[in-house]
Amino acid sequence: MIRFPFSSFQKLRQVNGWIIGILVLIASIGFVVLYSAAGGNFFPWTEKQMIRFLAGLVVLIAIAVIDLRVWLTQSYILYIVSLVMLFAVEIAGRIGMGAQRWIDLYVFNIQPSELIKITLLMALGRYFHEMTLEDIRKLRYLIVPALMTIVPALLVMRQPDLGTAILLLFAGGTIFFVAGIRLWKVMLICVASLSAIPLLWHFMYDYQKERIFTFLDPERDRLGAGYNILQANIALGSGGFLGKGFRSGSQSHLNFLPEKQTDFIFATYCEEFGVLGGAVLLFLYICLIIYGYRVALASRSSYGRLLAMGLTTLLFLYVFINMAMVMRLVPVVGVPLPLVSYGGTAMLTVMMGIGLLMSIAIHRDVRIGRAGTFL
Repeated sequence: MIRFPFSSFQKLRQVNGWIIGILVLIASIGFVVLYSAAGGNFFPWTEKQMIRFLAGLVVLIAIAVIDLRVWLTQSYILYIVSLVMLFAVEIAGRIGMGAQRWIDLYVFNIQPSELIKITLLMALGRYFHEMTLEDIRKLRYLIVPALMTIVPALLVMRQPDLGTAILLLFAGGTIFFVAGIRLWKVMLICVASLSAIPLLWHFMYDYQKERIFTFLDPERDRLGAGYNILQANIALGSGGFLGKGFRSGSQSHLNFLPEKQTDFIFATYCEEFGVLGGAVLLFLYICLIIYGYRVALASRSSYGRLLAMGLTTLLFLYVFINMAMVMRLVPVVGVPLPLVSYGGTAMLTVMMGIGLLMSIAIHRDVRIGRAGTFL
């Protein structure tokens, strides 16, 4: 019989209250923006988002108090289930806004491409945790984790969802690097990826190519492909330093700004609360990111360290890509702003990730063997 080092009550007391507070603050900013974007109404977005956040908090705490060894032993199973769900999307997925990304469970819809982000990192963490550094540096041992990363990325691209595919590749690549792969191999992969861009171009959808052209020159089609990003830029600029004030954003309230509750919610927020409001939100995200990397560095198990690095990098990519695409620093790829953008599965994914980070923090001093046993 295996004895666990902490009781459930002790673990609950170790849940980081400061991080919970930061999550509440970020989510509350999202509630305020969604309420404003709906014209001062809790329906149709704010009420649902609040319910999702409360449910996410329950999931977060439940994940945090479950022993880290349990997550290690279940990593492959959870990854396989998520991968099967991705294949199911190809067969019976629900189409929405021109993309086939959701599975209708009748009670609610679920987006497997969001869940695979977490389970992929868990599976990669376990794979490298159970290998020696000598094995990791042998090329033949990298074939399996490479396929574990590439297969779901290709399936996600078929939906099509280029943004999520990019997140999968970069977050997964972080675990490869942290696991101890030699730098020259990382550089070789980067060069191979860059050389594959011309080939990838032929497999991209027309609208994805158009987004790249629009990123390079939004003025070429001001009322068509360039309309979204130009309106987002106008909203950002018109907010100034202090913003126009709550419920006073003209771009969003006059419906010039598309996807004001999802992809471009940061533009909606900054138009009303200005650069100062944007800086406050960015500071809250930075606090979460610093917490994640501190958890990774403090973990004494390689699984905890690898998983925490991957999860924190994923959170960073969420924030960076969303804000950067609104500011025209990267092409628009449809990545939501964590806890702020409207969306159920994306909210659940972020809360699951933070819950795993807290589980790693609670068990940071526990050494875990290759089979998942405590040392």
